[in-house]
Amino acid sequence: MTTGTDRFERLFNPRGVVVVGASTHPGKFGFVALHNILANGYEGKVFATNREGAEILGITTLTSLADLPAGEVDLAFVCTPAASNPEVLGELAERGVTAAFIASAGYGEAGEEGRQAQDALVATAVELGMTIVGPNGQGLVSTPASLCAQIVAPFPPSGRIGIVSQSGNLVSSFMNYAVASGVGVSRAISVGNAAMLGVADVLGYLADDPETSVALVYVEGIEDGRDFFDALRYTCERMPVVVVKGGATAGGSRAAASHTGSMATDDRVFDGMCRQAGATRVATIEEAFDTAACFATQPLPAGPKVVVMTTVGGWGVMTADAMAATSLELVGLPADLREGLDGLLPPRWSRNNPIDLAGGETKDTIPAVLDLLADHPAVDSVIVLGVGIQANQGRMERDGPFFPDWGLERIVGFHDRQDRRYAEAAARCSAAAGKPFLVATELAVADPDNAAVEGVRDVGQYCFASSQRAVQSLAHLWAYARWRQRRA
Repeated sequence: MTTGTDRFERLFNPRGVVVVGASTHPGKFGFVALHNILANGYEGKVFATNREGAEILGITTLTSLADLPAGEVDLAFVCTPAASNPEVLGELAERGVTAAFIASAGYGEAGEEGRQAQDALVATAVELGMTIVGPNGQGLVSTPASLCAQIVAPFPPSGRIGIVSQSGNLVSSFMNYAVASGVGVSRAISVGNAAMLGVADVLGYLADDPETSVALVYVEGIEDGRDFFDALRYTCERMPVVVVKGGATAGGSRAAASHTGSMATDDRVFDGMCRQAGATRVATIEEAFDTAACFATQPLPAGPKVVVMTTVGGWGVMTADAMAATSLELVGLPADLREGLDGLLPPRWSRNNPIDLAGGETKDTIPAVLDLLADHPAVDSVIVLGVGIQANQGRMERDGPFFPDWGLERIVGFHDRQDRRYAEAAARCSAAAGKPFLVATELAVADPDNAAVEGVRDVGQYCFASSQRAVQSLAHLWAYARWRQRRA
């Protein structure tokens, strides 16, 4: 595990970037990489090489790296064929470039000959004092530097999630979720074949990165189990680490070997290693981002006691069922809390947990109930269900043939304001009480423009697509909090 920051600063905060092997063809990696760096606001110097010296995207390219100004570039994004890369590294080193991302394929993932070429490339980099990432990777992102040095979309919003992956496509998947949810990313990097820098090295950097508060990891195989474990434990002592692993089955293991050349580890050993290190292992990409976003936007719970508040009953029942399979506790309502709720709700409310408002809320009921739950010492976390249904009805009325007459314009605006207000109230209560308040509705995917969903995004929170997914993530938060408590 490498914990020094210098090599990573050159990767994530470079003074300048050069794309080696830029292309005029918009379908080539050398064009896409240059486009993505230029199009997303990077303010450092940008250079590119092209054998014909063509102008590409307003950049007058260099025909030779010998023409690159010395000392002005820290990072090279290399799109040249594998056979030419040792020479490329030498020319870069002569111009003061100390870090290179190698997008080229044809190395360790391609068999024995490729592995030999990969070893030779690393030996060249070591001799030159250079740091290389890859080969066979898709790139890196650093939102604090507005740097999108990658050959895939998208460029995510700025945020607190640091991503490191052995698969570039999985980095793209996580960043797509970031764009959709508004819960952003600090750094993201695909290590590809991890010839020089691997997942453990990047974790060591993220652990001490002030821009990052949770690490999100995808791995397929681990060569040095002790190094990886040490990196996990080191990072988990500083921030949550969410891990999803490919190659857990025989079929997945064979796919991993052909993808990045990784040899899968014994899954039971890997699982035990994650538990001991304090890492949160998850099963799917959706669960991975849900959980990382939850860690990034919510405080850790002090205990397992959860209250579910729902505007109607069915969602609460399903949530109670989901909690039964976790270490969370659907806490019984203390008498003083039940008495306080009696003063806010109609007699038909459930008088139990889940708190079913039974459709009896007025315009101020939900914020008042949330305030009550935030202040009560018997409540460690709250799951909020049923937001968005007013705005959903408002959408039908807005899109129908009678709008804006019959008072529809006024009531539609009221519905939108109320649902946005509920989202804001949940975030306010969470911040004031230091407790997780998780909002869940299928409208997060069914209608992302719904006022409640937009409201959750606008206050920097994460809107879960179902209560079951919220419960799953909250259970992971509690497990990590409990691990931290035991360590303390």
